[in-house]
Formats: sequence, structure tokens, C-alpha cells
Amino acid sequence: MKSYGYITLLVFAATVCGFSLPVSAQGYPAKPVRMIIPFSAGGAADVPGRIVTQKLGDALRQQVIVENRPGAGSTIGADLAAKAAPDGYTIFMISNTHFVSAALHRKLAYDSLNDFTPVTQITSAPNVLVVHPSLPVKSVKDLIALAKARPGQIDYASSGNGSTQHLTGALFASMAGISMTHIPYRGSGPVTADLLGGQVQVAFPGIAGMLPHIRAGKLRPLGVTGSKRSPELPNVPTIAEAGVKGYEMVAWFGVSGPKGLPRDIQMKLHAELVGVLKTPEMSRSLQAVGQEPAWQDTPEKFFDFLKVESMKWAQVVKASGAAID
Repeated sequence: MKSYGYITLLVFAATVCGFSLPVSAQGYPAKPVRMIIPFSAGGAADVPGRIVTQKLGDALRQQVIVENRPGAGSTIGADLAAKAAPDGYTIFMISNTHFVSAALHRKLAYDSLNDFTPVTQITSAPNVLVVHPSLPVKSVKDLIALAKARPGQIDYASSGNGSTQHLTGALFASMAGISMTHIPYRGSGPVTADLLGGQVQVAFPGIAGMLPHIRAGKLRPLGVTGSKRSPELPNVPTIAEAGVKGYEMVAWFGVSGPKGLPRDIQMKLHAELVGVLKTPEMSRSLQAVGQEPAWQDTPEKFFDFLKVESMKWAQVVKASGAAID
């Protein structure tokens, strides 16, 4: 009776004081989980995100619902995730863009590192420099020569101010010694639409969303942004190979929760995600959209990775001279 009375008093005290008892992974998840993807539907982040999310739902035996919240260099979705209840029912797709935006914006409503609970990285992939076929260039060197002949007259599109695509293009222009005009869009979907229509002629999107258009001849790939060629585009050189020595930019995606996510739920999500990522089926599915599965052995190692990324992107922003325009 004394034990029962103590538990009753504890629950009553928690209710009166306006806080809840710690959430346990036992029985979690008991309802659908929300995955916030801070990018537009159908884009380079959304496609692999949905592939992983579907399999995570299967592993958890509960529906994981994708909620796209694009805009402002992923800060809209990040702010929503940071303010969500830390109960495991809201998780967040984090990426390079998260730290690019932190470097570009002087004031954000959240701390990009400390207002989130790390779970694990899920994918890694380079972007690809593509042009509309109407642009009279067939190589990176051709593009550089044309941009030097027409300074500031060639536009490059990105998925938004502060996005990885923005910084990828800005760093390319800086290292190539050229001037191009940045045109920010609200997500990768609108970028793709205008690229295909020829309204803009240059972009640095993720490979995932570009493969069908490249294979159909609707867009021309000039170079991939990583340190090695993509298995999906084996005949396309890296930008470093193609003439901009030392150039490298690799996009990655991961999963985090709001600050204060209970440890047992954090570990359950980590275990289920890593288990999904290690399957041959997942490897094939991600490779088909230009991504590679990637994970850390523990959430702590992922946090170490995030700290390095935070510092790296701050340096890239400074070196490129990129600014919110």
C-alpha cells in the first residue's frame, strides 16, 4: 500500500506542477510518428527520406508520417522540430543545410547543435552540376569560360538561401574565379521544374532527383561534387577532375529529435534505423536514387560528426563569401 500511495502521489505532483513523467521506450511507439523533412516533396532530400521512413515504420510496426516543411534553408522545419514535445513522436531529417543556415543567419530561434537530440546519419551523396541543354557548354571548363566571358549573366538556381545547393554553387564560383547570379527557390521541386523548362540553366542539385532527367537527355551533367565519381553516373567526372582542383562538397542526411528526447527512445530509434540501413534491400533502394547508406555506431558518434560539420560549414560560408540575398 505504501508503494502504491507513493506512485499515486508522484503522478499527482507531476500533474499539478505541469510536467510529465519520463517517457519510456517500452510500448513505444503507441501511435504514428511524425518525420519532419524540411524540404519540398519530390526533391533530393525527400526521395531518400521517404525510402528510409517507410522501412523505419515497418521496423517500428507503426506508421511514420512524412511532413514536408520546406523553406528558408531548412530553418522552418528545424524550428518546428526544436519546439516539438521530446516524446519520440516527432523526429527531424537533419542535413548539411541545417549548419549552412546556422552560419548564414545571425539569429535563429534555436541552437543548431544543442536544441536537438542526435540519432544517426542515414545517407551520404554528392550533388551534381547540371545545365539545360540550351546552354552551349559540354564540360566544366566550358562553363567556366562562358561565365568569364559573360560575368554575372549566368544564373544558377538553388533550393533556397542557405541551402547546401546554394553553398555548393557559391563555392564553385569562388574557386573557379567566376561570377554567377544566385536564384533561390523554395525547394528542389521548383528548381527542377524551371531547369527542365529552361527558365534557369545551371544548378547543383542532389543526384537523386536528377537521374531520370539526365538519362532522358533533358539535363546535361557536367560534374559531381564529391571526391569520387558516382556509381550512378560513372561517366561524369568529379568537378575537381574536370578543372576545379580541390573542389569537394558532399551532402548527407540524418535523423534527430527535439532536445530532451529520452535516452531509451533515442537508442531504440538508433537501433531500428541502423538495422534498416544495413539491409541489402535498403542499399539497393538508396543507390538507385544516387545515395549511399551511412550511419554511426552510436548517437554520441553522430553528435561528434555534427560538431565537425557545424565548424566545417561555418568555414565554407566564410570562404565562399556567400550571403543571404
